[in-house]
Amino acid sequence: MSSARVGAARLSTQIKVTRTGSTIAGPTRAGSPRNHILRGDCAALLGDLAPESVDLVFADPPYNLQLANKLTRPDQSVVDAVDDDWDKFDSFNDYDAFTREWLAAVRRVMKPQATVFVIGSYHNIFRVGAIMQDLGFWILNDIVWRKNNPMPNFRGRRFTNAHETMIWAARDSGAKHYTFNYEALKAANEDCQMRSDWLLPICTGNERLKDEAGRKTHPTQKPESLLARIILAASNPGDLVLDPFFGSGTTGAVAKRLRRDYLGIEREAAYAEAAQARIQAVEPLGAEAVALAPTRRSEPRVPFASVVEAGLIAPGAVLTDAKRRHKALVRADGALGITGGIVGSIHRIGALAQGLPACNGWTFWHYEREGALAPIDDLRSQVRAQMRAAE
Repeated sequence: MSSARVGAARLSTQIKVTRTGSTIAGPTRAGSPRNHILRGDCAALLGDLAPESVDLVFADPPYNLQLANKLTRPDQSVVDAVDDDWDKFDSFNDYDAFTREWLAAVRRVMKPQATVFVIGSYHNIFRVGAIMQDLGFWILNDIVWRKNNPMPNFRGRRFTNAHETMIWAARDSGAKHYTFNYEALKAANEDCQMRSDWLLPICTGNERLKDEAGRKTHPTQKPESLLARIILAASNPGDLVLDPFFGSGTTGAVAKRLRRDYLGIEREAAYAEAAQARIQAVEPLGAEAVALAPTRRSEPRVPFASVVEAGLIAPGAVLTDAKRRHKALVRADGALGITGGIVGSIHRIGALAQGLPACNGWTFWHYEREGALAPIDDLRSQVRAQMRAAE
């Protein structure tokens, strides 16, 4: 879009698509509505939203593909590529100005601990990343979406373009407590850390929205699996997820299913209407299916003395490691003692017993339970359960 077209779009009437699918002409109201699609220029509409009101942003902006000619297969059939006006810009300078404008508007509405994912291809993502850094965003990761069914390179003159890149960034370098559901992602990945290369299929089959003639409703519809991983990774139930280039509504559909709120902005009426119908058909999952499991970082601190005071282990009991090579005596004050009169915390004594600089005493030390050894961390879990029940 040229800068002139951006200005024209701002002067046009803005339309709000409501949850029931009806439209209301006129300027959008102040604040940040939830579960709505706002129709119009994203930078202008973002300016109407309340500052610091959004928890997560997913942005799939125009890629500025600049296709000079039609793309054909070896049999000369035409590939259904992106040649819509919304992806056309007069120059790189125009594209950069457009990118800077919407990114600055997005940054204004992000909460201090909010994060943003921006997806793109080699045509635009490097320009986007540089502008994000210029604006003060703090890049956390670049994530490669590897497509397990990419479109082949028909002319055989380049590598098959089998991936897209996402930039994940915090609002600024001071954001230390942004949402990242590390342990949930690790559990879903067979207890391995989730990597920054994601192998997922492109959008096909029944998930692909089509019109009455069987044509794609949107040329670059993203798969729900991609948005599900993003939303599960970087938001919590009830959070507000913003998508300033809403398109076919994948963000809204997935957010609703995962019991998050969404706010979409879309210029094209056909896309907004298709997205609205799609979202209305979604049934949210049960609360238990999306509830976040407590993480170790979020749970209350429990000293070993509390375990002793709760009567879960008695002073004078002997703790050992899992292989019974080391022993320590539980003292009445919650400290441990070992041979030589050395006294200290469960962590310090565990480290000294092994000759190591540090040790997690909760997992190293074990107690006898019904003829078998169990980590004292199990006793800490019981204390935490009692604390939750008393709330």
